[in-house]
Amino acid sequence: MSRLGRVTTAEPQRSLPARVLRELRADLCTFRADPLPPFRWLRWFPHGVLCLVAFGVTFGAVAQLVDNGGVGPQIALPLGLAQGGAVVLALWRPIPAWWLSTVAMVLGALEVRRHLLAGGAHDFTWPWMSAGIIGHMAVLLLLALRVRTRVTAEALALTVLLTYAIQGLLGAAGYQPTGVLAVTLFTVVVTLGTALRGRREARAELVEQTTLTAEERTRRTLLEERSRIARELHDVVAHHMSVISIQAQVAPHLVENPPDELKENLAGIRQNALEALTELRRVLGVLRSEHPGPGESPSGPGGETVLHAPQPTLDRLDALVENTRAAGREVLVKIDGERRPLPPGVELSAYRIVQEALSNALRHAPGARITVRLTYGPDGLEVEVVNGRPTAPAPPSRGAGHGLLGMRERVAMLGGTMTAHLWHWDGFKVTAFLPETPPADTPGTDRPPGRTTDRITDRTTDRITDREGRAS
Repeated sequence: MSRLGRVTTAEPQRSLPARVLRELRADLCTFRADPLPPFRWLRWFPHGVLCLVAFGVTFGAVAQLVDNGGVGPQIALPLGLAQGGAVVLALWRPIPAWWLSTVAMVLGALEVRRHLLAGGAHDFTWPWMSAGIIGHMAVLLLLALRVRTRVTAEALALTVLLTYAIQGLLGAAGYQPTGVLAVTLFTVVVTLGTALRGRREARAELVEQTTLTAEERTRRTLLEERSRIARELHDVVAHHMSVISIQAQVAPHLVENPPDELKENLAGIRQNALEALTELRRVLGVLRSEHPGPGESPSGPGGETVLHAPQPTLDRLDALVENTRAAGREVLVKIDGERRPLPPGVELSAYRIVQEALSNALRHAPGARITVRLTYGPDGLEVEVVNGRPTAPAPPSRGAGHGLLGMRERVAMLGGTMTAHLWHWDGFKVTAFLPETPPADTPGTDRPPGRTTDRITDRTTDRITDREGRAS
């Protein structure tokens, strides 16, 4: 076959033993640090206990190797320090600690076997010493708490394999076997550590999911609140657009022989206002759901549909207070400053804030006295609602608990400020300042004409009526 006609064959797949060895090397041949975190309630107490266990393992291993195994101190001391040090090392690097403990146990068993065959050891548990079993159990427990289940199973399997090879295949004479007991204890601690790790991961996952759910619920509630505010402000904006359309329609009648350019411009203004009203209706159709939202009844007191009823202003504050008094509450209303008409958005927001604050007081402070204070300042309106100490425990509430969120959204929309905090003797106080002229850096803060537009429209209509009467 020519060089051009050669076909490059794919690399043959690795055999199963090769893949297993590669996985074992990737899992167990690592020095990655994985420190044991402090416990929630016990904090660093378990770390101190494990350090005491490490000291006991070191002391017990050295004593057992010297007294019962016939091993010299120059060999017994390093082996004991290795087994005890493995417990401490497992607090930070569990896999290297497991290797250190395993190697120390194997070397100790081989050294004791040599003395057993030479007759220098007597009454010795072999292949694993009792202190070595305790230390290796602690290392396997710390390993199972912090690494994947597959890695823990691999470490346990290698430990069992070494136990079988040393006790069953290698063997020695005149010893008390500990392989079965050690394997059983190792399996128990690995199962316990794996279960605790799974429980910890499940709890962390549940906490994370609960946090995400709470954040999503808060975000959804915020969007619903903004949508409700937008639906309420639709009537205000539609009213002003209607006023613009009427003014553009009647303006040519106020001028003797108006030029054609003026008529065309006013006709364009009116057409744009009508188109804007049409788009506002479409936007309202998107914002308004098929069914009324929470707290929105389909019909009002007079039988009119709430969705099409005019938005409330502070003129209806007395009716709101009377409804609260009808529920058996004492409500005081104080008005400071000269009461005057405010922009519709400000009055609507002030009314809703008072309404929500009264609802919260009714729900969470049974029997408490409520004080509503409106302070008219030169640059805006300050709303203050204070309830005193409740006279009875509050019943369980089924509400979403986002009334304050809606208040803050309304205040932020107008560029105002708001505080809500506990008051004297278990009371609660809500204070909001709504500027009459929103700050320049507040989005969408062009000041609406308010009642001034209504007065201009009324004067314009009167002038047209007078002109038509004189002409007739």
